[in-house]
Amino acid sequence: MKKRLFLTLMLMMSLVLAACSLDSPGSESEESGSDEGNGGSEEAGTIGFSISTLNNPFFVTLAEGAEAQAEEAGMDITVVDAQDDPAKQISDIEDLIQQGVDLILVNPTDSAAIASAIESANSSDIPVITVDRSAEGGEVVTHIASDNVEGGRLAGDFIIEELGGSGNVVELEGISGSSAARERGEGFNEVISESDIEVVANQTANFDRAEGLSVMENIIQSGAEFDAVFAHNDEMALGAVEALEAAGMSDVMVVGFDATNDAVAAVEEGTMAATVAQKPDEIGVSAIDTAQAVLDGESVEEFVPVELELVTQ
Repeated sequence: MKKRLFLTLMLMMSLVLAACSLDSPGSESEESGSDEGNGGSEEAGTIGFSISTLNNPFFVTLAEGAEAQAEEAGMDITVVDAQDDPAKQISDIEDLIQQGVDLILVNPTDSAAIASAIESANSSDIPVITVDRSAEGGEVVTHIASDNVEGGRLAGDFIIEELGGSGNVVELEGISGSSAARERGEGFNEVISESDIEVVANQTANFDRAEGLSVMENIIQSGAEFDAVFAHNDEMALGAVEALEAAGMSDVMVVGFDATNDAVAAVEEGTMAATVAQKPDEIGVSAIDTAQAVLDGESVEEFVPVELELVTQ
């Protein structure tokens, strides 16, 4: 009897041990599968995007393009608005560095002033990519933009053709110190200088519509005679259109730069002659794609161009 009881107990213990043995591998496999699932998708990077201003439709579209692409890529992006203030932009970038972002995109308000902020990011081993406007200091991985010099040439060639190679033109310049203003002016004046067209006035209106209106009013009141206006961006061009219409000078041709929605509508209506399309949404998408490549350790070109085109009726 005792022997039978002993055998029964031994059999029960064997069954228990076998059950534990079966559970254990299953449990390990389950945990392993869970770990594999988490490890299989690499963490997407965190991006800080310092943009010169969100008070301009061009940069709003650029930021929206970047945000949409970041969301699609599963990346976290923080967009900060410098409000066209170089000091605020430097402070914003210092904040992004403190937050520990993996990469910084910067659209400089001032190409020279931004250098110190980029150098701070360099010291923290955070890669920096400039967008639309370049920087004059610090180490930048790549620059993503349209070819602003070529865009200036497109505008200049169009005005030369429309005026038949001679006449007078006014140039409304962008923010002094910005690479966009410098480069667009460079391309425009390069081709204009090869014609018989004279630039009778060139003044900054800081890429702003209200200033474009005010500066254009002052030029009109000065008695200057001109046949065309080239503005370094559409906001200034649209301000110039308002001033010209108020002065009854609707025959003066106005060419802008950026192809914002308002400017394209003005071209279609005939109140603006043309605008150079930069495709800001594509610049934003390209910025995120390039940022992802950098974070994945891939090599990228020093300059990533985005196609330009002239928008006319």
